[in-house]
Amino acid sequence: MLQARVIRLDEQAHEHAHDHHQLVMSLVGRAEFEVGGRGGEVCRMRACLVPGDAAHQFAGMGDNRMLILDLDEQDTPSEDLELLHRLFETPRYPALDVDFQHLLTYAGAELERYGSDSILARSLGGVLLRALHLRLFGEQRRQPQGAMDLQRLDDYIGEHLARRISVAELAQEMCLSPSHFHAQFKDSVGLTPHQYLLQARLDRAARMLRESNLPLVRIAEECGFSSQSALTTSMRRYLGLTPKRLRRE
Repeated sequence: MLQARVIRLDEQAHEHAHDHHQLVMSLVGRAEFEVGGRGGEVCRMRACLVPGDAAHQFAGMGDNRMLILDLDEQDTPSEDLELLHRLFETPRYPALDVDFQHLLTYAGAELERYGSDSILARSLGGVLLRALHLRLFGEQRRQPQGAMDLQRLDDYIGEHLARRISVAELAQEMCLSPSHFHAQFKDSVGLTPHQYLLQARLDRAARMLRESNLPLVRIAEECGFSSQSALTTSMRRYLGLTPKRLRRE
């Protein structure tokens, strides 16, 4: 069984468990989740996989609209059970690349228009589920020999995030040519280096907005955005909120 729905999560924290799996994705705005003791944030760039029977807490953050897939293994074809078992083996907060975000936007618009059509809902939900599975476990996820040291890369990005970081610079840090680095990085992470850098900048900016009173222009500088307006544009596009609104909430 697969059901797809679009709802708003209210800001009051809820805690429960259910016997079906859930995939939670954001069409607009953000929500905070804790699943089996693992915390994370659902936004345009990150989803949440909730295994069946896993106790979880969640709360919406201001205005939000979430597309949720409810997945029950009952009556599921055998060829799809392996997909569900791999996806929901453990709580995850997978990163969503730009192509997946476009697919999600399309699916959300169709569900909001024709949500009462159960066949459409199941079909769109199945496409999203399969697309995410391919990104996490598909052929492109096979690690080449000498897999990339992502922790080393994260440390380097974190140390230099306040300035422009080129792909060539990251490639040099990994002792790879720029073209080889780009291909290997996309295979390993599912995002391009530019998308990964933007995600790191937005994550730090969101944290600074919540935890400090620094002016927006200073936060933009420390997170490597060219201007306050560039920070605002990126947050509105990928998180569905402006910096001022995120800080207020």
